Amino acid sequence: MGIKIRKAEPQDSRFIAWAMLASSRAGKNTGIFNLIFESSDETVLIEKIARLTQTQTKSHCHYSNFLIALDEGKEVGALCGYEPRIANHERFSKALEEIGVDESYNERIAAYLLCQYEADRQTWVLDFMQVNDEAHTLAVLKELVQKSLLTARLKGYRKVETMIEIGSSELQMVYEKLGFSYIDEKQSDYYFESFGRKGIMRLGMHL
Repeated sequence: MGIKIRKAEPQDSRFIAWAMLASSRAGKNTGIFNLIFESSDETVLIEKIARLTQTQTKSHCHYSNFLIALDEGKEVGALCGYEPRIANHERFSKALEEIGVDESYNERIAAYLLCQYEADRQTWVLDFMQVNDEAHTLAVLKELVQKSLLTARLKGYRKVETMIEIGSSELQMVYEKLGFSYIDEKQSDYYFESFGRKGIMRLGMHL
């Protein structure tokens, strides 16, 4: 039957939430959503992130920015592709406010903000790329990325970027196999104390 890619719908919110949580943790016990929602309970986190994907304010976490990969009709992967000129940090804060998270969350993720990149208005950004354990990772991710880049080209974008944690070697290899190359990185002792990784690396490619 092969891998099928479709745009996400509201009913995909829990699967998207799972993908966002797993991607943000990148193999660790703690990720940015643990700090935002002040919880380590996976059930609680999935529920809160799922609500975040359906807020009236369309942040980069909104379901409409996601693609879903299907294998024999089953959801096996997800990828977010968004326009940072629209889905900026201000919108993210507003979306969080809709579900009861005030701006004090910025203090809790200060280490992340130190290493975060702000993409320019001419860049398409990929985020929250995740595939479940049963799927053929590279094949699924290749289909997701190609579909997202097609959308980017149709919108007039000519370059794309993504951010991964320094030390996420397997994910870096996947992106490089898909045509991305290293741009630069930001390191911080504060980030290491919070997440156990040196910082964030930026990868990109021209379309």
